[in-house]
Amino acid sequence: MLYFAPWKTALVILVTLAGLITAAPNLLSKQQLQDLPSWLQLPQVNLGLDLRGGSHLLLEVDTSSVLRDRLEALVEGAREELRKERIGYTNLGIAGTNTVGLKLRDPSQADRARELLNKLGQPIQGGAFSLGATPSDMTVDIAADGTVRMTLSEVAVRERARSAVTQSIEIVRRRIDQTGVNEPTIQVQGSDRILVQLPGLDDPERIERLLGTTAKLAFRMLDASADPNSPPPPGAEILEGDKPRAGNGPVPKYVVKRRVEVSGDDLVDAQAGYDQRSGTPMVSFRFDTAGAKRFAEVTQQNVGQPFAIVLDNKVLSAPVIREPILGGSGQITGNFSVAEANDLAVLLRAGALPAPLKVVEKRVVGPDLGADAIRAGTIAIIIGFVLVNIFMVGVYGLFGLFAVAAVALNLILILGVLSLMQATLSLPGIAGILLTIGMAVDANVLINERIREEARLGKSPVASLDAGFNRAFSTILDANLTTLIAMGVLFALGSGPVRGFAVTISVGIATSMFTAITVVRMMMVMWLKRARPKALAV
Repeated sequence: MLYFAPWKTALVILVTLAGLITAAPNLLSKQQLQDLPSWLQLPQVNLGLDLRGGSHLLLEVDTSSVLRDRLEALVEGAREELRKERIGYTNLGIAGTNTVGLKLRDPSQADRARELLNKLGQPIQGGAFSLGATPSDMTVDIAADGTVRMTLSEVAVRERARSAVTQSIEIVRRRIDQTGVNEPTIQVQGSDRILVQLPGLDDPERIERLLGTTAKLAFRMLDASADPNSPPPPGAEILEGDKPRAGNGPVPKYVVKRRVEVSGDDLVDAQAGYDQRSGTPMVSFRFDTAGAKRFAEVTQQNVGQPFAIVLDNKVLSAPVIREPILGGSGQITGNFSVAEANDLAVLLRAGALPAPLKVVEKRVVGPDLGADAIRAGTIAIIIGFVLVNIFMVGVYGLFGLFAVAAVALNLILILGVLSLMQATLSLPGIAGILLTIGMAVDANVLINERIREEARLGKSPVASLDAGFNRAFSTILDANLTTLIAMGVLFALGSGPVRGFAVTISVGIATSMFTAITVVRMMMVMWLKRARPKALAV
């Protein structure tokens, strides 16, 4: 017991210094930290939404729209394929939640129609299939009377919904990152919902607008011969403009062909700027190689024809193609404000959402409320720490004082580790720190009680301390391991603040094991060597 290896002493000193250095930045404000030399700008603990204030949004992914987009694509694909082969049909359209139907005029053409329609199937991505090629996402059934049913499989429907949620999270993350919001929390909640927490955000309405916009951009040709006030011809639809032409006049209508000539998926960049001719805000865009080639082909083939720039089924502008656009870039002009042009550029750079997002829940936490929560949490930790100290010193005397020093070091180490992890501290995290104080003291209580038991049996101080630590170790280890398992389950199944609570407790367990067993033991060894008591006061 009296021998404490020099490397252990060095380890305790190094860990203590590292804890002090990594925890110290949390005593400074963000501005004070930025004023320091770069090598001193260590990370701080991030404050959660409930401590810092900000916006909380719960979004729901409209997975049904993804399914409908696929069905509409099947309708257009069937129309093109059957017309090319001059196969007559009637009643082509969506015939159910996952079915497209039509009827062949000549049932004898069923085999050729089946062959053409099967080409419209797409492989199911992401599924686990044991043998053979990846199956198609749909089946084609043709009755004897020529009735055709193209049905999406249940596996395909589920996979499209799952993929839509996964893609939506990535797009939401990109959009928020480009707005400059720091330390956002973005995660799945349930099967089709996304939780977004934005600490410190002072303009939640703008974020809500950005996230509520699907941003599906498409370049489509106009049917200039059709009347927008009459039913549209086959293969076309009537879309409205995004704004009135001038003042409070009516919103214009356009007859737009359903075929997408160039998709916004081919964009590689979009920037807000000003039109050199009119000086009004606009958005410039640039295609990738494939998109630039397709855009050049479309503009070469349709010189003198109007085309529509469509965003979420609203026509932003409908210019006439004056000459082929071969450079793979262009600009979108309209009645934009500077803020609208900036937001549109952000949306186009981040990409389109695969499905619309609906705001299910919205909360705004003010910074004053967050400051009150920090103050209340700090007071709770101080009161808990003081009460624990009074108890430990009153019951165990000097050994209790050693435990108090270990608990103080434990708090410093927790703060330092959380800072290095760039963890987000919320109210449950503060509760976790408070609970960790009690758990850290539990270990010292077990050790001290074991030491007392040995001293009452008449053993020497050295033997009592040695036996006390050895006998208490297994109990402390078992108790902390079971708590770690529980925290692991909380982290795996929980979300947001629940995970923060689990992380704080887990870090506290690790640091309390170090301080209670190693640091306290070192202090007791140093005291024994100096005081050399004949017996321990029990």
